[in-house]
Amino acid sequence: MSDNRNDVTRAWGLEKLGIERRASTYWNPPTAVLYEHAVRRQEGLVAHGGPLVVDTGAHTGRAPNDKFTIDEPGSRDKIWWGAINHPLSEESFDRVWARQRAYLADKELYVQDCYGGADPRYRLPVRIVTEYAWHSLFVRDLLIREHDHDALRAFVPEFTIIDTPHLSADPATDGTRSETFILVHLAKKLVLIGGTEYAGEIKKSVFSLLNYLLPQRGVLGMHCSANYGRDKDDVALFFGLSGTGKTTLSTSPDRRLIGDDEHGWSDDGVFNFEGGCYAKVIGIHAESEPEIYETTRMFGTVLENVVIDPETRKLDLDSKRLTENTRAAYPITHVPGADPEGLGGHPRNIFLLTYDAFGVLPPIARLTPEQAMYHYLTGYTSKVAGTEEGVNEPQVVFSPCFGAPFLPLHPKVYARLLGKKIAEHQARCWLVNTGVTGGPYGVGKRIAMPITRSLINSALAGELDDVPTKVNEAFHLSALSRVPGLPPDVLDPRASWSDPEAYDRKAAELARRFEENHRKIDVEI
Repeated sequence: MSDNRNDVTRAWGLEKLGIERRASTYWNPPTAVLYEHAVRRQEGLVAHGGPLVVDTGAHTGRAPNDKFTIDEPGSRDKIWWGAINHPLSEESFDRVWARQRAYLADKELYVQDCYGGADPRYRLPVRIVTEYAWHSLFVRDLLIREHDHDALRAFVPEFTIIDTPHLSADPATDGTRSETFILVHLAKKLVLIGGTEYAGEIKKSVFSLLNYLLPQRGVLGMHCSANYGRDKDDVALFFGLSGTGKTTLSTSPDRRLIGDDEHGWSDDGVFNFEGGCYAKVIGIHAESEPEIYETTRMFGTVLENVVIDPETRKLDLDSKRLTENTRAAYPITHVPGADPEGLGGHPRNIFLLTYDAFGVLPPIARLTPEQAMYHYLTGYTSKVAGTEEGVNEPQVVFSPCFGAPFLPLHPKVYARLLGKKIAEHQARCWLVNTGVTGGPYGVGKRIAMPITRSLINSALAGELDDVPTKVNEAFHLSALSRVPGLPPDVLDPRASWSDPEAYDRKAAELARRFEENHRKIDVEI
């Protein structure tokens, strides 16, 4: 665990980056050691059952406006510049990088050598250097670890991520929006993070790197969860932004989990980008989400911003005192029946999840390939409280590919790949509303998870394939006329409203937004 390394590893160590290591540096420390360090450094508390509970301070979600891609010749013409990918000069990057190197000189450092991507042909070797022990544990939970000792000693990173929560940027001289920074330099293969303790920035930085690299090799990067049934050829994908139910719906006792958030789709099938899960845990209970609930009682799990009694070390999973975006980070092996290899075949079913705050979309609708491409590029949902800073109640958003914040390339690059793969493998496509019904947000009620699960299971079993549909031109979907065992007022959102005319007005308003967005992003491909 000390700083002693062999010559091969030392040649690719921190010295190569110009980081002077005058303090202790811990290389690939295991979970138990990271617990000891986190407690010694007062970074967190060990809760009843064994998880480590941490407080991420002022940042309880991602800060997308503080993420910058360095404007450099090698990637300049490929990046989707605009509201998502903000440019920053190489000079500004160099100033921050020099200051970060100096800052690290007298710090304890934690290094994890991991991979993004379960398929060895496409995996990305990435080295993560953190100031916090618990961030290093988070990385061990979420990314894919190398278990072979000799391979680990000879590990050569393709990218390096440096995370220093207590180092702030100077907006006046660095060109950043605030003191928080996430800087991605694709040519130098470096990601610098500072001014935030929220560990999700590390995870999503790896995702963004894969989304830049893999499509150039014909592999689609996807913001989705995935599982399979009796065999690996019965794969289902669940696209959606945070809060739409990706993790919950893919974690099912009768199907094997491939992964809960990020995947690639190659010519051979689907593979997980990660080795763990990052689930929202606000308000979860053993009765409704038993698999995820159990992880909040396990050693090795990191709980972010979950309220804990410091005396009894009991958790309050219902409390929103710190944030609604309470999270559990845990290795996928914590989920019973999960596939530790993270590999599956080609999808038979693709579910596009949306949290509809307007309350006008049906709980499930069938999509033709053309309709699926429309919704994939539109990416309609309502951003729910806590996922990002400043979001305190649902906001209607359109996020192309259900993951615009993580797309370095233009959405059409990903859309063309998805359309090609849907056509090649004849995947069935569905739009699933996990939002509200019976009225808009604040009036209607959220669609009950058992109902959504039942609809998903019916679709997976093929029971909805032959149900008659009626095309809804305004929302580009095929509404099901009936579902066995489901009351009509649940399937038909208009029938669930007490005032049908109020539904019509709200539906017309949302349809106008769809059309405005369609014109804005030019979703035709």
